[in-house]
Amino acid sequence: MGDGAALADRIAERRAGVGDPGALVGELRRALVLVPYYRGGLWTAEFGGIRWVCGFTDEAALARFAEERAVIEGAEAASRSWEYATFRGARLLDEVIPAMGAPAGVAVNVADPDGSMLFPPVVGIVPNAVAVDADVDVPGGGRGL
Repeated sequence: MGDGAALADRIAERRAGVGDPGALVGELRRALVLVPYYRGGLWTAEFGGIRWVCGFTDEAALARFAEERAVIEGAEAASRSWEYATFRGARLLDEVIPAMGAPAGVAVNVADPDGSMLFPPVVGIVPNAVAVDADVDVPGGGRGL
């Protein structure tokens, strides 16, 4: 229960246009996600005005990320020891993301062009208090949950 392989499988289904989005979020919540440390904190990246916590489904996915960083950063990154923390996805979504103090989501397996997935800070993924769409009108009337 909650292994990274199951999350990678759900990501592959969604990328193929099948599978249930709710099941994918549920799998992230159950999964153990590896998040590398960087300069005393968790590795994040900013894109589109969102801070993304970079997480990986297993050590092989993290190693592919480290290899990509070595190409970009050079020899220093190639020899770096990649320390990481293991989080249950639910903890990332319910505790870490809200504590960031800015719109934030989770980016899974970012070095895998055909296996990555973004979990944005929206209702149904992160707590409503930090969801960027919590006060947005939704189709059919009403507001985000």
